[in-house]
Amino acid sequence: MSHTSQKHRDFVSEPMGDKPVTALAGIGEVLGSKLEEQGFDKAYVLLGQFLVLRKDADDLFKDWLKDSCGANSRQADLCSSCLKEWCSSFL
Repeated sequence: MSHTSQKHRDFVSEPMGDKPVTALAGIGEVLGSKLEEQGFDKAYVLLGQFLVLRKDADDLFKDWLKDSCGANSRQADLCSSCLKEWCSSFL
């Protein structure tokens, strides 16, 4: 299994509640600000986009993340993986 960051482990260990979008692995302050400008201020709002774009076909979400806020491939992978694992635990 791949090594995950502490940020990833913290996020997937509990319900997301009202966590900011920057609580997600791969989303720092710069990407977080860009997402917030588009209305994706909370992790649950980004989760909604992830689910709309089919969590099992995560390339759609990764491509959307790259296009919408300029995420690089690694950041998109980290965020997608974090949301996918959270869904496996809580949905």
